[in-house]
Amino acid sequence: MSLGDDWKYAFEAPSARGRIRESSNDFVVREDLGFQASGEGQHLLVHVRKRDANTQFVARELARIAGVRPREVGYAGLKDRNAVAEQWFTIGLPSTKTEVDLSGAGQGFEVLSATAHHRKLRRGALARNRFEIRVTSLEGDRDLLEQRLVRVRSTGVPNYFGPQRFGRDASNLRQAERILLEGERVKQREQRSFAYSAARSFLFNELLSFRIENDTWTRLLVGDLANLDGVRSVFAVESVDETIERRLEELDLHPSGPLWGKGEPETTGEPRVWEDRICGAHPLPAGLAAEGLEHARRALRLRVQDLEWDFEPDALRLQFGLSSGAFATSVLRELLQVEDASTNGASSSASSTGVDL
Repeated sequence: MSLGDDWKYAFEAPSARGRIRESSNDFVVREDLGFQASGEGQHLLVHVRKRDANTQFVARELARIAGVRPREVGYAGLKDRNAVAEQWFTIGLPSTKTEVDLSGAGQGFEVLSATAHHRKLRRGALARNRFEIRVTSLEGDRDLLEQRLVRVRSTGVPNYFGPQRFGRDASNLRQAERILLEGERVKQREQRSFAYSAARSFLFNELLSFRIENDTWTRLLVGDLANLDGVRSVFAVESVDETIERRLEELDLHPSGPLWGKGEPETTGEPRVWEDRICGAHPLPAGLAAEGLEHARRALRLRVQDLEWDFEPDALRLQFGLSSGAFATSVLRELLQVEDASTNGASSSASSTGVDL
């Protein structure tokens, strides 16, 4: 059994199956920042289209071409290597440099535009990602699959962290265990960050699976912290009235779960009991707190924006938007069993697809 096989589905396990990323063109993601370049400042806001290249490689290449240190390049999120992705970067320029020739681009990417901007792009600083995914070798009852599509559009899906967050064969999570539980020392800050993120994501998925099992992942209870759709704001639920119920139905509000770190969760009542139960079942939360990570919240439910689909003779085309920090995996997982052609045929309903932000 691989990591996540026992995490619950919102609906029953899907019966349809298919393949993704037989070609990079079958998996396209475009970032929507939600703002325009300011037109002035000591940074360049750079729009890049990459293919079969990972985000960190592109960032390093942009730094090299611009003649700046890698830390002067910012980006909003990590995108899959085995895909076509249009994403944004910023390049911080020294005061002595006013122009950079980016026309040559680099291996695996091209620069679509570059405009002056006033600040560095930070992780998560985007409105949403827009996906176009073609599932090939489609098998299964299409009427049942379409029913699931309709349900996902109206109900949303569990906001699981995707498997790429945990690394190949859960390597990031295993390293987190070695660091937090066995005292392994890792000098590289980025490597530690991936490990801590995997640990927090695993615990969140455990709590989310529990709340799916007891049918509360789409409901707000007294004591919950409600999350406003698409943003990080939360508020304590002191009562559940008609307004709360209506906003839940409209996917404007969602229950939230913890991203463990230092400090106590602000949930109370049953939600707090459940979170303490998950926390007590694993030794990781204490280690995360000791490392100084701040406690945060994440919505348990993910609204799938503007979901559209089209059936071909042996394929399914999907288009949808997801808020920052969400994974396309969460959508695909509820629809069909997926075989990812980019991972040597590894088959799983939660295969390594999507976007990691």
